[in-house]
Amino acid sequence: YVMLRYREVHDFVHVLSGLGTSVEGEIVQKWFELLQTGLPVAMLSATVGPLKLNTEEKRRLITEWIPWAVHASVSVPFFLNIYYERLYNSDLNELRRELAFPPLPYGVPTQFHE
Repeated sequence: YVMLRYREVHDFVHVLSGLGTSVEGEIVQKWFELLQTGLPVAMLSATVGPLKLNTEEKRRLITEWIPWAVHASVSVPFFLNIYYERLYNSDLNELRRELAFPPLPYGVPTQFHE
């Protein structure tokens, strides 16, 4: 059940966090997921995925993204327990505030702009 839910809510976390679906965005989300769950699949992606990044993306991962993921992982409620299916009609920005998603680092590529 845990892995099923993990796959079900992956895209919700992208939307709520504002993380893009680029390789870089996926790696950052895996860091967030790893820090919240400790799941081996997240650890594998978070640690092996950066091998595909260029030097600038690796620098940004270490100096901006991982610190963001650490902050988000302790401020956001456990993401597998959120009942996303009841939140479809919620205002996105209000929901981000309610769930305490921190803003993304300035100047990094994102999928959703406000």
